[in-house]
Amino acid sequence: MDPQLWAYGQSGMLVSDCCYPCKQTNISTDLGLSFPQPVQEYPDPQPGSDLPSNQTIPIDNQKRDPKEKESEAANPNSPKPQKTKKMPVFKTPFNGYAVKFSPFYESRLAVATAQNFGILGNGRLHVLELSPAGPISEFASFDTADGVYDVTWSESHESLLIAAVADGSVKLYDLALPPASNPVRSLQEHSREVHSLDFNPVRRDSFLSSSWDDTIKLWTLDRPTSVRTFKEHAYCVYSSVWNPRHADVFASASGDCTIRVWDVREPGSTMILPAHEFEILACDWNKYDDCVLVSASVDKSIKVWDVRNFRIPVSVLNGHSYAVRKVKFSPHRRGAIASCSYDMTVCLWDYMVEDALIGRYDHHTEFAVGVDMSVLVEGLLASTGWDELVYVWQHGTDPRAP
Repeated sequence: MDPQLWAYGQSGMLVSDCCYPCKQTNISTDLGLSFPQPVQEYPDPQPGSDLPSNQTIPIDNQKRDPKEKESEAANPNSPKPQKTKKMPVFKTPFNGYAVKFSPFYESRLAVATAQNFGILGNGRLHVLELSPAGPISEFASFDTADGVYDVTWSESHESLLIAAVADGSVKLYDLALPPASNPVRSLQEHSREVHSLDFNPVRRDSFLSSSWDDTIKLWTLDRPTSVRTFKEHAYCVYSSVWNPRHADVFASASGDCTIRVWDVREPGSTMILPAHEFEILACDWNKYDDCVLVSASVDKSIKVWDVRNFRIPVSVLNGHSYAVRKVKFSPHRRGAIASCSYDMTVCLWDYMVEDALIGRYDHHTEFAVGVDMSVLVEGLLASTGWDELVYVWQHGTDPRAP
């Protein structure tokens, strides 16, 4: 059960009462495919290669009605019909929890969902495909006995994705294999729900899982057990995110109202930020400055921090009316941040300008709990929520445009 059972107080605050490319097509060691050889200790960081160059998905190429063309030919001076971008929408059978663009395919994304708002019931992991005509099609889906709270893509295998499941397991799926062969691995070490996952973008062979059992676990693809468990937080860990430049550094956000910065080569956390007075639900690193990170809290605020001087935040972004569930730094703009909230909106910010709120989207009709920004297509966003809808749209357009 989601520990964030929110009570609407008179203050309007949501208060909790609990808690980039080696492209192989198959990674299952059980099927005899190759992995790096197991190592006795966490290997030295390897430099990552550049990401693919930015491209644009032609999601606004709509077919013209032949009658329109005939009418234009007969009346050349008549006003031309206005083109509108057809923004894709996908309906999921369960409530949305997380959405993540593929780092390999600009038209592919994964969605984590859970039945009955994640309180009790099954889950389903969807892999979706965008098409130039607009509609979203389902490429694959995988059912789970419990809700799926998060999903992440491998940074080294284009067909591999990993799911965080409410039964405390971490499940690996290979899209190159038939459904009956998935999941290729189920890692069961957490004693409570796994809430978030993040794949190392520098080393590209390891990932983190964060759980309501107050711990973070480090995994590598070649091992059936975790490499290490990090336990310092005093409450649920909602998010752990790798630094985009340093292979051994990550940050974690917890219900104990702190953000901790860790180096896997050190025995404990290297920095503790008492970032908010209420639970911290998410954090992320700036992709252009490896010393800057952002936090999101139940207190409705978003704060930007510089770890070189963290006594006061660099910026405080106010604009959401309820708890902020997710925050993501843009992979294309230094100061841009996307956020989603229980106020059912998705916001886009630029913390480096005076008027920081540069976009607000109110397309969801229930809590907006998942948001992502495409690495391969500048300005392309995706969101999901408890209204069982997945939206994909270009910044500056209406996600609900017909």
